[in-house]
Amino acid sequence: MKLCIAEKPSVAKDLANILGANARHDGYFEGNGYLVSWTFGHLCTLKEPQDYKDHWKYWKIEDLPIFPERFGIKIKNNQGIQKQFELITKLVAKATEVINCGDAGQEGELIQRWVLIKANCKVPVKRLWISSLTEEAIKEGFKKLKDASKYDNLFAAGNSRAIGDWILGINGTRLYTKKFGQNKTTLSVGRVQTPTLAMIVNRQHEINNFKVEHFWELKTIYRDTEFSCQIDRLKSKSRAEEGISYLKDKEFEIMSYEQKEGKENNPRLYDLTSIQVDANKKFGYTAEETLKTVQSLYEKKLVTYPRVDTTYLSEDLHPKVPKILTNLQQYAQFIEPLMKKPIAKSKTIFNDKKITDHHAIIPTGVNGQGLSGFEEKIYDLICRRFIAVFYPPCKVSNTTVLGKVEKLEFKTSGKQIIAPGWRVLYKGESKKENTDDSKNKTEPKDKVLPNFVKGEKGPHAPLIHEGKTSPPKYYTEASLLRSMETAGKFVDDDEMRDLMKENGIGRPSTRANIIETLFRRNYIERKKKNIHATDLGIKLIGTIKNDLLKSPELTGQWENKLRQIEKGTYSPSEFRQELFEMIRKLTDEVIFN
Repeated sequence: MKLCIAEKPSVAKDLANILGANARHDGYFEGNGYLVSWTFGHLCTLKEPQDYKDHWKYWKIEDLPIFPERFGIKIKNNQGIQKQFELITKLVAKATEVINCGDAGQEGELIQRWVLIKANCKVPVKRLWISSLTEEAIKEGFKKLKDASKYDNLFAAGNSRAIGDWILGINGTRLYTKKFGQNKTTLSVGRVQTPTLAMIVNRQHEINNFKVEHFWELKTIYRDTEFSCQIDRLKSKSRAEEGISYLKDKEFEIMSYEQKEGKENNPRLYDLTSIQVDANKKFGYTAEETLKTVQSLYEKKLVTYPRVDTTYLSEDLHPKVPKILTNLQQYAQFIEPLMKKPIAKSKTIFNDKKITDHHAIIPTGVNGQGLSGFEEKIYDLICRRFIAVFYPPCKVSNTTVLGKVEKLEFKTSGKQIIAPGWRVLYKGESKKENTDDSKNKTEPKDKVLPNFVKGEKGPHAPLIHEGKTSPPKYYTEASLLRSMETAGKFVDDDEMRDLMKENGIGRPSTRANIIETLFRRNYIERKKKNIHATDLGIKLIGTIKNDLLKSPELTGQWENKLRQIEKGTYSPSEFRQELFEMIRKLTDEVIFN
């Protein structure tokens, strides 16, 4: 008998139906030579300190740092989980082959491997690796089962991540709590959560310490069009008034009038972070809400695997795109124009070199009508983005006009849409709203300018614009996710962001949980869409003097090493040794200073 182990009962049921294992038993299905069972997510976890040594149960600073000689796993202390694990152990014992059908990602691999290790699996293990749960994808996946050893590095990376988080979390939290915690307050420290909190606290300090400065600018109105003087902002109103005096009773002259045709490139397909960013900007959804919603759509076979960090499709998907598009009947008005000619195989969309395990999040082509609430809105985002990437770019006309009054130069600019291209999918929205641009600025509206002629002159109406400098913006979940992705650096360019993902803080699948953990521990709070650090969060970061714990860049480098373990170019033992040395040094610093 072949034993298939899925991650959830709902997925196990789908597999059983396709495999013909139609006899339902308590905890598994059986039939046609297959047994199909499931885990409930994480059945196993790393052992706790007291599981190694009794006295490690108690938080004593003299016991730190805690380093087990060999890390072990155990079944979670839950009656339902333990019952299911005992069943899986019995099924493994009578199976001739096990097929790992867990989620096709690092966490899914870790969940299943721990269970099989604990169940003492001795039979050959194969891996089902699929990007969607449609019947077609599952059948195709079973025809292409791979030997489990192909994913040994993926497991090694997941296992190293869990051990690294355990080492830093257990030791860091006990160390700072015992040294600095007051009134039994727990000061939680984590490999990813601490630098994330530090970014939020540092931003808050920048805002609190910001000193507003007033400035004045010279402008003028010529032929109902506002022009801005091309000089530095003036620091005093008197200087601005001197400028107005200089401009009065002098003619305004057009120096140049230039129109250039340009284009706005199509948005990229969604990875998990970019859809979380868009859902937060458009609807105010939290990263966790969006992840749960996309996961639900995946389990309903409506979209592909969500926990991805690429915006590209594999090249073998190109011939399948027309069918997927055609099946999205509710978007027929947008799809019909695309079907009039073949879908181009653009490298900005289809590129095997940009993909590791999974492609970008796209609809599967299964009918998604009848959805409501979160699911309807998130599904609509995914479908529109999928359609938009195959449209022509948006063509625009950019106009720049330069003028002068005596020696002072003035400038204005405008933009007109010549052909909307992909923007027909987002009628009424600005480019900023329908892409994942994370700049904190307002997208200028299209401005149609009159026709000007070089050398023309005429009267104008000079004026003073008074303004003041603005502090940095508070993080929203959208901007925080982008900063985590790029290790604290603001990056607007899509290609540069792709390069920096290797050094991002956390992984796409874990960032939402990190943010929720910070909320749950009362280190941060929401005020409308903005994220503020609480007094407790500010105090914690102020207490931690070690820059390594707080640095997004250095934490990003650790993340890169985990990715190298996944690729087989770095060893788990080296990663663990580096963490041991760091914790030893950190412990000595805190205790003896």
